[in-house]
Amino acid sequence: MSFRSLDNADVKGKRALVRVDLNVPMQDGKVTDTTRIAEVAPTIVELADKGAKVVLLSHLGRPKGPDPMLSLRPVTAEIARIIKRPVAFAGDCIGPMAQTAVAAMKNGEVLCLENTRFHPEEEKNDAHFGKQLAALGDIFVEDAFSAAHREHASIVAVVTASKLPAYPGRAMKAELDALAKAFETPEHPVAAIVGGAKISTKLDLLGHLLLKVETLIIGGGMANTFLKAQGKPIGKSLCEDELVPNARDILAKAKSLSREIVLPVDAVVAQKLETHAPSRVVSVDHVGPDDMMLDIGPRSIAQVVSVLARTKTLVWNGPFGAFEHEPFDVGTTSVAEAVAELTASGRLVSFAGGGDTVAALNVAGVTERLTHVSTAGGAFLESLEGKTLPGVQVLMVTETPGTARE
Repeated sequence: MSFRSLDNADVKGKRALVRVDLNVPMQDGKVTDTTRIAEVAPTIVELADKGAKVVLLSHLGRPKGPDPMLSLRPVTAEIARIIKRPVAFAGDCIGPMAQTAVAAMKNGEVLCLENTRFHPEEEKNDAHFGKQLAALGDIFVEDAFSAAHREHASIVAVVTASKLPAYPGRAMKAELDALAKAFETPEHPVAAIVGGAKISTKLDLLGHLLLKVETLIIGGGMANTFLKAQGKPIGKSLCEDELVPNARDILAKAKSLSREIVLPVDAVVAQKLETHAPSRVVSVDHVGPDDMMLDIGPRSIAQVVSVLARTKTLVWNGPFGAFEHEPFDVGTTSVAEAVAELTASGRLVSFAGGGDTVAALNVAGVTERLTHVSTAGGAFLESLEGKTLPGVQVLMVTETPGTARE
C-alpha cells in the first residue's frame, strides 16, 4: 500500500481537515478516559506548529439528530488541556456556523467542529454531505484508525466526493506500519493468539490467520468449542455447539496447510463465574459435568510460553480466560508478561489489539512493553481478517513519478 506522507506536505496557511476519533467515554459532562485524544494529539500539534489551520472532525456516540448530551463541546476543553493550547468550537460541522468559524481561523489555530453524527447523512456516507465537509479544508488528514472500518461521510465521502489530497495522520500511520510489519513483511516464524468468548465473531479471522501464521494459539471460551470438536468433556463451559463442525473444519484446514494449532491441555475450572470462586486445575480430559473452564492451567501456560520462545512475530487478539475475575486472570497475565519480556529482549515483535485484549494487557501492566498495541476494536479485527478498511482505501495512492509517499 502506498500513501502520501505528511513529511512532504506543505501545510502552512492551509486548512487541514483532520478526522479524529473523539468517541470517548463521558460521565457528568466530563471525559473519563483520554486515551483516544492523547493518540491524536501529536498530529494536531504537528500540523498547528507547521502553520496549518487545524479543523477537527469526529463523531460521539449514536445520536438520532442533535443531542446536547452528545455534543463535542466538553471534549474540546479536554483536547485543549492535552495539547496545551486553545481549541475553539463550532456548533455545527457544516453550514454557516462551521464556515464562519473556519474563515476566522489564523495559522496555527485549532478548531473542533460539532458531532458529525448529528446529521443522518454522515452514516449514509452521503456524497453531498461529504462535499460540504470537504469545502472546509484544503487537505484531509485521517487519524482515526478506530473508525476506519466505517463507510461514513467524514471518513470516505469527504475524500471520494471531493478532490482533497488525503494523508494518514501519525497515529493512523503507526497502525498501518504495524499491520504491514505483522502481515506483509513479518519475520518468521509468526504466531497468533486468538482468544475471547466466541468463535462466531472470529471465523473470518481464524481462516485468514491460517494462511499467514505458522502457529495459531487458541484460548478463552472459544477454545472450548475446539476441545468439544476433539471429543473432550467440557462440562458446563461456554460453547457454541452449532459451530463444532466449523471448529473441525478449521482443525482440518490447519492440518492440510501444515499449521500448528495450540489448544489448552489443562484448565482452571469452577462451578460459578465470580471473583474468588472456589476453583481447581484439571486436565482437559477430566473436566467434570458441572465444571466451567474459566482460564488455562499452568501446563497450558508453559506450552504457550514455549511456543512464543521460538516465535519471531506475534499477533494477539483476545484473552485466555475470564481475566476480570481473580483467579481466572493468571493465564492471560502470565502470557502477557512472557510476551513483554521477549519483546523487551529483542527476541519477539509483538502486536496486540481489541478492547478486551487492551484491558487485559493493562491489568497485566505490560501495555507499554509490547511493540504495538492498537486501541481500535472493530477496525483492528477487520484488518487482521485481511480486509481493506474504507478509511484506509481512500488514503491509498497509485504510484506515479513524483508522488510523495512513505
